[in-house]
Amino acid sequence: MIDPTERRILLAFDRPGARALSLADLGESAEQTHAVARLVERGWLRPTETLASYTRTEDGRLQIAGPRDVTIYSRPGCHLCEEAKTRLAPLLEEFGARLTEINIDEDAQLRALYGYDVPVIFLGTRKVAKHRVDLAQFRRLLACSSV
Repeated sequence: MIDPTERRILLAFDRPGARALSLADLGESAEQTHAVARLVERGWLRPTETLASYTRTEDGRLQIAGPRDVTIYSRPGCHLCEEAKTRLAPLLEEFGARLTEINIDEDAQLRALYGYDVPVIFLGTRKVAKHRVDLAQFRRLLACSSV
């Protein structure tokens, strides 16, 4: 479970230009410092080479994804990825869902995790498809996420 302080810290990375944030950016209170330590321990934040500076991991971004946030892990030149995005587009529009595409080749951990098993599709924090998407099932999941 994520507490409000942890959520605020993870959300801070959504500000424009916020790739890496320092403890000063995140708040230097004891509560904030402890929350940052917990997030690092869970793997949701990663220390940078700069002292007391952090980046949010993809797992950290997923923790604050809303029920209609769709994430597709892909790579350039992947025909299955392009097919999935094309097929999902009408459903995303119909349900007002937001798509975030993540190029796994830009993150060594994601590349190691997914390799050639792309696309991988998440709805909110839940993995719902790999390689090919079942549109009827995806529609049901989107419909349920509105309740």
